[in-house]
Amino acid sequence: MNLSTTYLGLPLKNPIVPSASPISENVDNIRRLADAGAAAVTMFSIFEEQLRMEAAALDHYTSAGDNIYAESTSFFPPVEDYHVAPTRYLDIIHRASEAVDIPIIGSLNGMTNEGWIDYASQIEQAGAKALELNIFMLPTDIRVSGAQVEDAYLDIVKAVKETVTIPVVVKMNPFFSSIANMAKRFEEAGADGLVLFNRFIQPDIDLDELEVVPNLTLSTPGEIRLPLRWIAILHGRLGISLAASRGVHSAKEVVKYVLAGADVVCTTSALLKQGIPYLNRMLTDLVAWMEEHEYESIEQMKGAMSQKSVSDPSAFERANYIKTIEHFKRHHAASMPW
Repeated sequence: MNLSTTYLGLPLKNPIVPSASPISENVDNIRRLADAGAAAVTMFSIFEEQLRMEAAALDHYTSAGDNIYAESTSFFPPVEDYHVAPTRYLDIIHRASEAVDIPIIGSLNGMTNEGWIDYASQIEQAGAKALELNIFMLPTDIRVSGAQVEDAYLDIVKAVKETVTIPVVVKMNPFFSSIANMAKRFEEAGADGLVLFNRFIQPDIDLDELEVVPNLTLSTPGEIRLPLRWIAILHGRLGISLAASRGVHSAKEVVKYVLAGADVVCTTSALLKQGIPYLNRMLTDLVAWMEEHEYESIEQMKGAMSQKSVSDPSAFERANYIKTIEHFKRHHAASMPW
């Protein structure tokens, strides 16, 4: 059974890649991930705010006020809220790269091209084989257009690509008005791959204390449907890698994403819930499914259920909306309380 795949030009032994999470905050865990069968490891994200704090430039940065995200700068957490300093982040990448024989992928979470360039180069020098751009912009200024936001994303990609020689992958969000067009523009800007999709953390309201509080909810398998649709649509239309993210809790989700056209499948919540050894279980179940369905390789599976390969391409578009409603009515309406 050949589980190998290629992601960002990197040959990988299988398609399962642990995504950015607290698990990768120490080298021992990264060793355990490799031993459990991880094909690569994406490091936890380092934040632009941390880099600016370390450079003692935050005061100037927050007072500049001439950018599209100025409202968000007053919400920067205090430096003690960050568990890992930027210098230690580079050290972890360096030691992990020497400790395991799988690619280590750095991850930058930022908002401006200035906040990325220098540190992207340092991540490359530390030994990372690729760099994931985890771009987070919340343009709350009602004067800022969608086109301006899109251009800001593309400027970051271009700036980083001019700085590093390692592959660069964009962790894309699903909120662009035209996902397919934006995916193509990322490719034209130099991105070597896309992760579909970023899952942003949203605030909540504490009704007892009447405070806005952070709230992290781990993903569920049902969340695969949005990225599944777009990976299936984009497969074969772009010349760059596609990684699937969201809702991967078992080999079933891995299989579905690969059939849709993903080169790799990223998982975090399953490992946080089940533990690092669960990754090996996912691989074992993946092989069992492939044997049962007579697939000999991941490459043979890849894109077999993409939009360009299925008999009814409209299933991934608007026509499927009506079919879905009618299917629900036929099979579930009798059990509804109304």
